[in-house]
Amino acid sequence: MRGRAHGRTQAADTAAGMACLEGYLMAEAHLREARARADAFVQRLPWLTAAEREEVAERYAEAYTDQVTQALRMVARRAAELREEYTQRYAYLRRRLLCATVATLAAGVAALGGLAAWTVTVTPR
Repeated sequence: MRGRAHGRTQAADTAAGMACLEGYLMAEAHLREARARADAFVQRLPWLTAAEREEVAERYAEAYTDQVTQALRMVARRAAELREEYTQRYAYLRRRLLCATVATLAAGVAALGGLAAWTVTVTPR
């Protein structure tokens, strides 16, 4: 029993580690994208000095990264809202199905009981 609990903990730790690694890789990809866009932007401004280009590229990359971060946070927040909505809806439907099943079974038992009682009273002896 202890091995199973330990195995679940280890699996949860592994999943958390993988999620962390995935987040890191995604962040690095967004940073590379921001830098590439910034470099492309400053190439269209040939009158800037090297120091100015570096400054503009840095500011552009920061703005792009902030914009992507804000968009991802909005998506994550909406995903959490939807998850909550769907969880509530699923629980409601499960309760409704359970009630319908119990009602159907009760009606079936009552019908069988009534049929049995009717058969006993109608059957000649």
